[in-house]
Amino acid sequence: MRALLSVADREGITSLARDLLTLGVEVYATDGTREHLAADGVAVASVGELTALPSLLEGQVKTFHPAIYAGILARRDREEQLAELAEQGIGLLDLVVVNVRPFAPQVGARLVPLDEAVEMIDVGGVALLSAAARNFAGVAAVSSPAAYPDVLADVRERGSVSAELRERLAADAFAAVAAYNAEVAAYLNHVSGVRFPDHLTLVLDKQTDLAYGENPHQEAAFYRETTHRQGSLADATQLHGPPASFNDLLSMDAAYRMVSDFAAPAICMAKGVTPVGLASRDDLCDAYRKALESDAVAASGSVVASNRPIDGPTASAILGNQYEAVVAPGYDDAALAALTRKEDLRILRVPPSPADGISDYGMANLDFFRISGGVLVETLDRLDPDRQQMRVVTQRRPTLEELTDLLFAWRAVKHVPSNAVVLARNMAIVGVGAGQTSRLSAVEIALHKAADRAKLSCMGCDAYFPFADAIQLAAERGVTAIIQPGGSSRDEMAIEVADRHHMAMVFTGRRHFRH
Repeated sequence: MRALLSVADREGITSLARDLLTLGVEVYATDGTREHLAADGVAVASVGELTALPSLLEGQVKTFHPAIYAGILARRDREEQLAELAEQGIGLLDLVVVNVRPFAPQVGARLVPLDEAVEMIDVGGVALLSAAARNFAGVAAVSSPAAYPDVLADVRERGSVSAELRERLAADAFAAVAAYNAEVAAYLNHVSGVRFPDHLTLVLDKQTDLAYGENPHQEAAFYRETTHRQGSLADATQLHGPPASFNDLLSMDAAYRMVSDFAAPAICMAKGVTPVGLASRDDLCDAYRKALESDAVAASGSVVASNRPIDGPTASAILGNQYEAVVAPGYDDAALAALTRKEDLRILRVPPSPADGISDYGMANLDFFRISGGVLVETLDRLDPDRQQMRVVTQRRPTLEELTDLLFAWRAVKHVPSNAVVLARNMAIVGVGAGQTSRLSAVEIALHKAADRAKLSCMGCDAYFPFADAIQLAAERGVTAIIQPGGSSRDEMAIEVADRHHMAMVFTGRRHFRH
């Protein structure tokens, strides 16, 4: 049995090579892998002994040779192919251990110019894996260190890798090659300005299996985008508590995305993808208290997200209610000591976004909606309010306090499922109407949730009001200002009702549907 080793990820390779040699396997390695093994005291043969050629083009060409590929691709069940190899003095290669040099993490770590990125592309490793996986009937294509123990166990027990394992390894190898090529394509599309290529390939790395999906009878897993550069929940480290469930992850992501939209300290409580509390203040603990006041009853059992590291006072306040999880960019020692006293509280830390201005690319900039037989793809709704496009359409202009709350409500309503209405006062949500089939119903629910707090509040709506009845109702309950996209054929009627009640109304010219 003969093995070829060429790995970018050196994890476990020394132990694998040492064990293969102990089991009587002939081991060959490319220069970098061979040097790494030699430094660890493991001597293996050079690939040059198979090809009788040195590495060429600064190491780009070292395995592209008939002595390598014929030894991999030859069918073991075809006598004529084996005879052809024997005539040429070429031996079989039964085990190909290759993992390609990572591409997405490299171009994602900093702003990489195109010519440098091209030099990062691994051609040889991809070709080796593809060839070995194609001939899985006789060759084991090992693309990940995670497979080393299974491979060794088979070789130790039977002297070769079993057919069942070879087939599974081939599937893993082809997936690795497909993912790698897709990452390169995503980068090239990004630098070329192509947002929707003819072939859109999604690359996701599995993070973990989940206990179940939205419901106990559904299976689920958590995957991470490889082209995502900004700090996100997928990159978070869990510091405490039981594993997060499918629904926990949905809620944590929704809450963290909401607070990430604010420059000032902000706290959000969320259930599912809907905020039940959201506030922004100069003091984080004050933001938490105001967010909790949004709907203290609904907040119980929700998740809490902060866009600032959580301090001791905020942690103490959080412990006064029952939550499923807390997610933040960090925790001071006092906060972590306090929060970890609750055994069942999940505590996650999200890493910071890169400071040098690099941005997401590829699928990380896209949103996906599954329909029967296909997928709808759109760019993310990331646009901030355009102050130049906003216009006051009523006789009364909003006060500075109202304008502040209107912009807060407009930023918040972007994250609420449509049809959506948010009532805000003093930079905090006081009522939310989400996921309704009519805008009037969304207003009614938001006003009901706000109760007396609706007085002197400001209302944000994700789309225009098709009728003026919702504005009339809001005015009767004490709402003083409204921000909405405008664009209805009945806009003049809506403006007339607002003027009649001395309300201020701002049109943004942009809607925020979220289905």
